[in-house]
Amino acid sequence: MKGLYCRAGVNDAEPKFVIQETSLPEVLGSHQVRVQVKACGLSPLDLKLLSDVGIQKDLIPVGREVAGVVLQVGPKVSFFQPEDEVVGILPLDSPCSGLCDVIDIDEHYLVQKPEKLSSVCVAAALRDGLSAYSALHTHARMAAGHTLLVMDGASSFGLMCIQLACYHGVKVLTTSHSQQKHTFLEQLRPSVARVIPVYNGSSDLLPLILEETGGLGVDIVIDSGVRLQEEEESEEMKLLPHKHDIISVLGVGGHWVTSHQDLQLDPPDCRLLFLKSASVSFLNPEIWTASSAQQGRYLHILKDIVEKMSAGVLRPQPEEAYPLYEATVAMETVQRHQKKKAVVQL
Repeated sequence: MKGLYCRAGVNDAEPKFVIQETSLPEVLGSHQVRVQVKACGLSPLDLKLLSDVGIQKDLIPVGREVAGVVLQVGPKVSFFQPEDEVVGILPLDSPCSGLCDVIDIDEHYLVQKPEKLSSVCVAAALRDGLSAYSALHTHARMAAGHTLLVMDGASSFGLMCIQLACYHGVKVLTTSHSQQKHTFLEQLRPSVARVIPVYNGSSDLLPLILEETGGLGVDIVIDSGVRLQEEEESEEMKLLPHKHDIISVLGVGGHWVTSHQDLQLDPPDCRLLFLKSASVSFLNPEIWTASSAQQGRYLHILKDIVEKMSAGVLRPQPEEAYPLYEATVAMETVQRHQKKKAVVQL
C-alpha cells in the first residue's frame, strides 16, 4: 500500500513530496476504525506549526481531510459499523497518509457522511467549513443582525463564511480580488449586501464600509491575510488590507478574526482597539484535533457542516478531482500556494 509523504527541506529548501510504501498493523486499536478512502483533500503543509508542537519526522504524512467507507471497527467502537460512509480530518500526529487506500483512525475524529453528499465535494470543503464555523461561531460569536466583512469572499474559505453568515441572518459585506470574482460574488444567492473591489488600486474600503453601516463600522471582520507594512512589492500582497484599515472599519465591541500567524500591532493600533473595546482572535483550525478537551463540540461542528452541505446551505465551489498518480504534482502546486486546495479521488 502506498501513501504520500513530505520530506522536509534543509535550510529553507523546498520540501519534497514522495510516494512511499506503508502498512497497517494487523490488529485494530480498541476505538479505531479501518476506512477505505474514497477521496482526500490536500491543503498546504504548515511545517513550522508541526515543529512548534513537537512533531518532527523524516517523513510527514500528507493529506488529512478524508472521506471513505468503514471496513472494520475495533472492539470498543460504538459510533460506526462496517459499510458506513464517513468523513473526517486526521489529527496532526496521525501516522497515516490520507492518500493510502486504507487508513486507521480513531472513531472520535469521524462523523457519518450523508448519502447524497459526494466524497470528493466533502473532502475538498471540510477544512474550509471547519475554519468558517470556528471563525464565526467560536471566535466572533455571530448572531442575527450583526454586520460581517469577509475579505476575499470568492476564496473557498471566504465563500463558506458568506454562506454560513447569510444562513444565520447576518448582513454580509465582502471584497473581490478580480473582475471575474467580483461578478461571481454579485451573483451569489443568498446575496451579499455589497461587494467592494480592491483589485483596481483604490483604497475606498473605510468610506464604503462606513457608508454601508451608517458610520458605525462592522461587528466582525474575517481576513485572509493582512499587510503589516504600507508598501508591499508583490501584486498579491497589495490586494490584502493593511492592519490599520481593518481596525478602522471595526465597530464598537467588534471582533477581528485573523489568519495571519505573525501579526504585529503597534501601540497606536492597540490604542484604537482599546477605544473601540474591540478584540482580535487568531484562527487556527488545527486546534480542534490538537486537544481532546472539546472533542464532543468538535464532532458536533463536523456533523453540522456535512448536514448543511447536504442540505445545500453550504455550497462549496466544485474542485476538479486529481487521480492518485497526479497527487505529488497536485500537492507541490498547493504547497507553493499556486492553488489553495486540491482533492484526490482514490
